[in-house]
Parts: sequence; C-alpha cells; structure tokens
Amino acid sequence: MPQINVLSKEISELIAAGEVIERPASVIKELVENSIDSGATHITVEIKNGGTTYMRVTDDGCGMAFGDVPTAFLRHATSKIVTKNDLDDIRTLGFRGEALASVSAVARVEVMTKRREDEYGTLYTIEGSAEKSHEKSGCPDGTTIIIRDLFYNVPARAKFMKKDVTEANAISNIMQKITLSHPSVAFKLIRDNRMEFNSAGDGELFSAVYAVYGRDFARDLIPCDYEFNGIHVSGYVIKPLYSRNNRALQNFFVNGRYVRSRLCSAALENAYSNMIMTGKFPACVMMIDLAPAAMDVNIHPAKAEVRFTDEKSVSDAIYFGVKNALMNDGLIYEFELKPRTDWTKPAPEEQPVQQMSMFTPVAEIAKKEQELAVPEPTAAVPEKPVYTPPVKVEKDSTEVVGIRPFEHFGESGVTAAKSEPKPIVPETKPVEAPESVSVPAAPIEGFTYINTSSFAKPAAPEPVQKPEPADALHEEFPDIKVIGEVFGLYVICESAGKMIMIDKHAAHERIIFERLRSRNCRQFSQNLLTGIKVLLTAEEIDAMESRQELLADLGFTFDFTQRPCIVATAVPTFIMEADIEDIICEVANNLRMHKAEPQSGLLDDMLHTVACKSAIKANDKNTPEELQSLAEQVCYNENIRHCPHGRPVMFTMTKYNIDHQFRRT
Repeated sequence: MPQINVLSKEISELIAAGEVIERPASVIKELVENSIDSGATHITVEIKNGGTTYMRVTDDGCGMAFGDVPTAFLRHATSKIVTKNDLDDIRTLGFRGEALASVSAVARVEVMTKRREDEYGTLYTIEGSAEKSHEKSGCPDGTTIIIRDLFYNVPARAKFMKKDVTEANAISNIMQKITLSHPSVAFKLIRDNRMEFNSAGDGELFSAVYAVYGRDFARDLIPCDYEFNGIHVSGYVIKPLYSRNNRALQNFFVNGRYVRSRLCSAALENAYSNMIMTGKFPACVMMIDLAPAAMDVNIHPAKAEVRFTDEKSVSDAIYFGVKNALMNDGLIYEFELKPRTDWTKPAPEEQPVQQMSMFTPVAEIAKKEQELAVPEPTAAVPEKPVYTPPVKVEKDSTEVVGIRPFEHFGESGVTAAKSEPKPIVPETKPVEAPESVSVPAAPIEGFTYINTSSFAKPAAPEPVQKPEPADALHEEFPDIKVIGEVFGLYVICESAGKMIMIDKHAAHERIIFERLRSRNCRQFSQNLLTGIKVLLTAEEIDAMESRQELLADLGFTFDFTQRPCIVATAVPTFIMEADIEDIICEVANNLRMHKAEPQSGLLDDMLHTVACKSAIKANDKNTPEELQSLAEQVCYNENIRHCPHGRPVMFTMTKYNIDHQFRRT
C-alpha cells in the first residue's frame, strides 16, 4: 500500500475550493450573499467575458475592519456562527466561512472595504491563497471585491469552462433568483458594459418580478398568501392558461434562500391538476417562511437544497395556498388586442457605450447609466380617418392582430378588409355600452342567429342541480343573453357591456367532469331496457367488481354474472348519446391500473375520459335552451374555467376593446 501523506495547504485549498466554486456563477452567488448578510441595500455586479476574466461586486453594507480582512479569507472563518447551537437558528445566507477562502484559492482577488465609523478603508489583495498586500486606503463605505482570472492556477478546471455567453447566462440566472428573494435590495447587473437589469429595491415583490422577467410575465401572475401549521406561503403563481413548457420559472425561496425542491414543485403542480394542459408546467415566485429549526440547510455544499422536518405540512401549505389563489382569482380571461408592428422601419442605431474603469465609483456609474438611458418611444397619433368605399372581404386578406387566446384554438376566423395599418393609441376613458345592439341586415356566412325574444329564459335541458351563483359572479354577469353560435363550436353571449365567447365542448366537458368528481351521480343514473354487454379481461372484471360502490357513485350499475363479459344495466344520463361500450372499456382499464392505489388522484384519468367522450362535440346541433343553460352554468360556477385538459372555457371582450379595434375610440 502506498505511503499515506498529509496534503499540503495549497493542494487542500484547491480541493476544498472545488466543492464550492464550480464556475463564475458560484463566485457571484457567494459574494452577493455575503453582501446581503452585511446589510447592504444597493448591490452592483459587473462581469466581463462571462466572469472568467473579470467580476466586480460592490455593496453599501457594513464593511470590515482593517484587522478582520485577512482573517475573512481564512477557511472556516465567519462572523455568523459561534457555538453549535447556532446551527439550529441560521437566519443568514452564508455561514460556513468558506466563500472567500475558496474564491481566493483559485483567482486573483482585490478587496476595498470601509466601515462607516472608520476614517480610512482597507485595500487587500490575495492571489492563490497567498497575501500580496494589506494597507489602508481611501474608499467609500461598504465593500467592493474584484475577481480576476478565475482558475488561473487550475488549468484542468479552466479547460472545462463553457463559452462566455453560457457562463454569463448562468450568472444572470443566479442574480435573478437573488433579486427575487430580496426585493428590498436594489440589484444591478452590468454585463460586458451593458445593463442587464436593474431592480427598484422598494420592498415590493411584484416590482422585483417586473424588473427580472418583464411586463408580460408579471401581468399574468396571481397573488398568493396562505398560512398553515406555522408555515407562511406568499408570492405569485401563474394563471393556468399562461403556463410554461418547462419548470425553469418555478422559483422557491425558503426563508429568503433560493432552493431546488422536488417536494415544493410536486405540491405546486398538484394544485394545478385538471387546470393545466398536458406537457405544460406552472411558474411561480413563492416565498416559504418557517422556523429555522424546522429545516436543515447544511446538506448541500452550495446550500442549494434544504431538508424539511415536516415535509407534509410544507407540501400542504403550498398546495392549499396555490389552490386558494387560483379559486379566488376567478380565472376569467380577456381578449388581448395589440396594434400591428411596422417591420419596415429601420432599427434604431445603438448608442456607444462609454468604458468605465474597475475603480469607477458607484455614483459615477449610475450617472453614466442615466445619461445613456434611452427614453421609451411614444406612440404616434393616428391620422384623421378618411372615408373609403366598402370593399369585398376576402379570406386571403385576413390579418389576425395579436389575439393571444386564439393561439390555443388554431384559426380564429377573423377576417378584415385590406387597409393600411394605423397605429393604435390606447385611451383610459371608458365607453358606455349602448342599450341595444342591432343585428346587421345581411347575414354573415357561418354564423347562426338566434331570436332570443321568442322564448323566455329557459331552464336546463335536464334536471341539473346548479349551484347558486355567487353574488360577485352574478353582478359581473347580470343578464346573460345567448346571441348564437359561430363555426359550430363557439357560443357567443352578451352581458353587461361584454361579449362572452364559450367553447361549448370544453365547457360541457368540465361540467360533466365536476359532476363525476363529486361522486354524486346516482341522481343522473338511468336504467337501460336492454343491457349493454362488454367483453373485458379477467383482471378488468375483477377491478370493476371490487369497485362497485365507486361505479354506483358515478352513475353506473353492472351485472357481473356473464363472464367474460359484463352487462351495463344503468348508466349516467349525460353519456346516453356517447359510445357507451368505449367508455366502459376505458373505465375498466383505468380501474385495473389503479387497483393497488384506487384513490390515486381520484382516478382523474378515468373521469377525463368519461367527460371527454360524453361532452357535446363541435357541429352538434343544440337548442337555444341548451346553449342558454350551458352559458349560465359556465358564468355562474367559478370551477368551470378550464376543461380537464387545461384549455380555457371562456373569454370576454369589453365593448370598449371592440370599439377600439374599429377605430371608434
């Protein structure tokens, strides 16, 4: 066996640094967290070449004393932990005392720091864990750390660094998470002499979200605030319609610390069950506050993961918090109309960027950025419209003007005559709705008109036990009047100055799904004069026979005496028009798959199948009474906002928006 040797300090420092410093983003994370712990309210991060050659972190925190600076670069030197009991009450982001030691082991580091009560600051340089200089110097209050030539003494690690743009993107991602976790701190990220983002630091989480992700993402969020078993969940979650293609925008912060947690992600996605499309994932910016003793943050070298003492309470708090937020919002979507963009205009010339020295004070940097700021362009005032004779409407001349919800349905069917585009100037002055809307004399092809004056307000076509509408919903949709159908699928309604468009298949599918999920469908069960015989496997028959009580709750009754077939003797009335044999086969297969755990997700897959196959389809003929009943159930039941697959059920458009599109405002 080879002789056992004690590693030298240089080698041990490099090995230890490799556990904390993986890439430039790791350095930024450690330094910015130290700045936050120092009480800073303004933090500026500047990087060049992806951070491989230059990184600078400037804060206005408490600073360090002259004698403490060299000690801060020793391994396991920290001001946040004194006794072992302190590990049970960690309230800071950094506490191991490894950040500065690890950074100085693999880079050239220069520190300028000053406390407010000191007359002079400190200038300290260290390279590869070896001190180069330590002297007093004039500098502003706070701390500025400059990192140059990361991994200059570890060529093997430097060889595996990715492209500059990739490393810079990783730093930007880290800064986004930290900005969201501390909205009371004003963060600024400068990337290759260009401003990446700049947060306000006003303490409002929404302001931080707006600065990081922009207006389009922020406007689609729903506030969340819930407390359960001493666990407080707050923040914002995305509306189901605007879910993402991946989990990249799921942000969880535990006591101000960004963490990756499968537990939190699973609880979030469970709350969106039956409200989100397959293959889509919800986004969130969620703050989870709990007692420090209820979690362990010392299980990951980079503190990117935590372990909870009571995982079920955390999961339940997230689930119910998100569920309540979704239910309280109402989830009624409105058409979004945008003016067309003129792509023929030349792009504006880029403003030259003035280089700044690494020692440029923070105040001067802010002054230069303000000088280089480009004012937002103002919309041009449209010219006075000129009357032109009407032209024939052609389908080829259609131009859909950015109607966001239609992207989920395919062609919108909106046609318009060719005309020169005019810029749209939004106005805040509301437009009063007229007392009546006249029907054009010439019928429009593909649109079915219903004379609503010929019949009274009808009841449901079947004995449906409708929930009493909430006062808020009843005030929002006081008198719903069905105008007709378009394309055999979308029901057009009018109520209180709004046009409502309802997807009748998606709406009916959700209504049936809610009935089935309530497990109270015995009242809809209809006995059959002649039973329907269905051939099944032995496993499927056993699964069906063992769950007869569940099937009865769903409105089904079967005779199991004619193996290898079963005979349906009663089925729910709302599937009488559907392919009953196909539905029974799907139900049997689902029960067989969930036989070991029959309550998994309330057998949602089976309920989805029954609801989808039983719902009315496109181009089905429906009476005015049926459409009226459908519209009332959709508008007055806040649970009917998405089909079980996550597609939206209804959209609204105000009269003001319609007038705006026709240039009447």
